[in-house]
Amino acid sequence: MSEMREPIAATAVIDLTSAPSSPPAEPTWSLSPSRALDFKNCALLYRFRVIDRLPEPPSLDAARGTVIHGVLERLFDRPAAERTSEAARSDVEPGWLAVLEEDPELAAMVENEPGGLTELIASTRTLLDSYFTLEDPRRIEPAEREVLVEMTTPTGVHLKGFIDRVDRSPAGDIRVVDYKSGKAPSEAFEGKALFQLRFYALVLWRTTGVLPRLLRLYYLRDREILDYAPDAADLESLERQVEAIAAAIQKARSTGDWRHKPSKLCSWCSFQSLCPEFGGTPPALPDLPTSSNSESTVSSVRLETSTLPGAGSIGTSHGTATTLQPADSAEVTPLIASSSTTAS
Repeated sequence: MSEMREPIAATAVIDLTSAPSSPPAEPTWSLSPSRALDFKNCALLYRFRVIDRLPEPPSLDAARGTVIHGVLERLFDRPAAERTSEAARSDVEPGWLAVLEEDPELAAMVENEPGGLTELIASTRTLLDSYFTLEDPRRIEPAEREVLVEMTTPTGVHLKGFIDRVDRSPAGDIRVVDYKSGKAPSEAFEGKALFQLRFYALVLWRTTGVLPRLLRLYYLRDREILDYAPDAADLESLERQVEAIAAAIQKARSTGDWRHKPSKLCSWCSFQSLCPEFGGTPPALPDLPTSSNSESTVSSVRLETSTLPGAGSIGTSHGTATTLQPADSAEVTPLIASSSTTAS
């Protein structure tokens, strides 16, 4: 079981709707953790997804993850006593039907799968059963679920992303939670897996002044938990890394130089027919917008707490990652007020 350290006493009322004293120039594009990793892996992949906006074939694994996230989000809409495995299992079939109704191509793929929808429902319920071995949702009141967080850095880079869940303990400690339907990564790939949550932690820290005490990944297939305790030095290092990625993206946007980067990941790429590595030719570059057409605005994100978590490192490195056995979770209270968001 992971224990949060004692918080450092403080008092804060922070309203993100307040305008900064020297606002940066309006950003013309945004960077999410997924797209940042795309660019790190292959600039051409980033271009195909963000600049060209090329369609990709549906994925049953991705769809299963979407259903699981939806079920877990709705689970917390129920009164605490009703957040049971039976309730979650009963919501799986409606969740799949809703996803398939929105995507005819995915629906056709499911029809051609051995076992069809029946097998997908069964496998999804099995993964949700795993969730209930990792924590008891009846003991938790999330501060926020599926919340959009965003910020613009002093250099004008607009960062944004959606967090599965934000918890706050009675002591004021913040925990960022993400659900993964796949397998836990090996130790060599834990850093890549944690990039997304560290990105979210950076945005929360810079916009609220609160450094999250714990980042937690639930891996349902393996029934494993990966915990990471960030500190200020760690997130400052990540901020520099993200700024460097953004600068490289801006250079590529200006020059049109989107080079491919061959790696083992090419085997899973949907764009092989357009990639020079496989004898393909990328399409002509589209005109880039001069202003953002996908701005997302949080109408009000407000923090009121009498205890804020302090920053600190455990061990000799900045932050500590630990794979844990199933652990109970502390009860939490709301952190983020209701927000109105629009995102593309």
